[in-house]
Amino acid sequence: METPNYNVAIVRSFIHWSILWGVVAILVGVLISFQLVYPNLNLPPYLTYGRLRPLHTNAGIFGWAIGSFFALYLYMVQRLCRRPLWSDGLARFQLYLFNFTIIVAAVTLLMGFTQSKEYHELEWPVDILVVVLWVVFSVNVLMTIFKRKEQQMYVSLWFMAASLIGVAILYLVNSAAIPVSLFKSYSAYAGANDANVQWWYGHNAVAMVLTLPPLAIFYYFLPKSTGVAIYSHRLSIVAFWSLVFMYLWTGAHHLLWTPIPDWVQTLAMAFSIMLIAPSWGSVINGYLSMNGQWHQMRENYLVKFLILGITFYGLQTLQGPLQAVRSFSAFIHYTEWVPGHVHMGALGWVSLVLFAAFYYLAPRIYGRELYSIPLANLHFWLVLLGQLIYSVSMWIAGVQQAGMWHAIGPDGSLAYSFVESLIEMYPYYWVRAFSGVIYVAGVAVFIYNLAMTARRGKPLTAATA
Repeated sequence: METPNYNVAIVRSFIHWSILWGVVAILVGVLISFQLVYPNLNLPPYLTYGRLRPLHTNAGIFGWAIGSFFALYLYMVQRLCRRPLWSDGLARFQLYLFNFTIIVAAVTLLMGFTQSKEYHELEWPVDILVVVLWVVFSVNVLMTIFKRKEQQMYVSLWFMAASLIGVAILYLVNSAAIPVSLFKSYSAYAGANDANVQWWYGHNAVAMVLTLPPLAIFYYFLPKSTGVAIYSHRLSIVAFWSLVFMYLWTGAHHLLWTPIPDWVQTLAMAFSIMLIAPSWGSVINGYLSMNGQWHQMRENYLVKFLILGITFYGLQTLQGPLQAVRSFSAFIHYTEWVPGHVHMGALGWVSLVLFAAFYYLAPRIYGRELYSIPLANLHFWLVLLGQLIYSVSMWIAGVQQAGMWHAIGPDGSLAYSFVESLIEMYPYYWVRAFSGVIYVAGVAVFIYNLAMTARRGKPLTAATA
């Protein structure tokens, strides 16, 4: 059988750069955590919490997550289609443009240029760079799928294609703006319409960027890691179409109790609850794929990352819909509960799956066996511990904060001032900062292990496709 000449070099480059931007995101995250307890660490005008926080989220989402998806999409699409990339030149151009865009985004955010939209802070010139980058990436992946030699499209390809198209639509619609200077623009929408479009984008960015790609990666690397096929390809496809359809209606659950029409809020709440079914379709498919293989949770470090990752996805997709219920939303919205929820997804679901995929690829991109499996296990326990301490502490802090905000005295006035509730948060902020340090320690072990694999790992004794 003819062996396609797969492009491994571009995958390796994207992995290196995404890890670099991931380290930046985590370090900035730890820094702003300490800024909450030590306000003197704010160094105006560039290194304040207000400017570093969007840098943290953008480096995490666009640098670490999307950079990793670039690497893994380019790796998976070649093998699932049994043909090389449609264009190696486009892939190299994508790598250069990716890093240039991340650098421009970081500089402009630190200078205070922002649209002030959650997950879409970048001003219009950077938006154009993002659009060009995504078009180049999408064309290369979709053309590789179109020219494939494998007749059947494995479920990972469906998730990949949907994320490419979905992100393009979301970003273009939410980017519509009127520039008034080189780094200043105003949204093309006004008032409640602007808020509605923004959260249609904001929540579906979570779907198209932070749900579909990790699921594509999970469905590809779980069978590769266990050596056993997924439980049901049909269930994965049904869950895929249901997930894509339902997600698009849920964004307004971020706007409960606001001036947008009541029927829009109710629709978003109803679809958010229904979203549990397709989300758990993938979770159950993952668990059933482990039938007869649960012993690998002890023996196979890759499986630990993947199964804990899909478990956090399952918890995330129970917690999210419950937060869309009006009464619960009124209680916990705007509290520390929300960063606890978000980081369970970012550090637990997305990052654990990416760590597993990178460990799987390390021998294949360096031509050497993994340097140390005990270090990989140490990495697993450190990031798991850091993530759990972070999320649990923020959930408790959020409940206490909400309780104090809603407490009413005998005369009908608020029982606590805002400052009193803020003072009570300081112990939790300490816990959050140190949980970040634990997570950073885990990532340092991960990077050391990969670096030593590249330099001193034992050469592979057999070719690994």
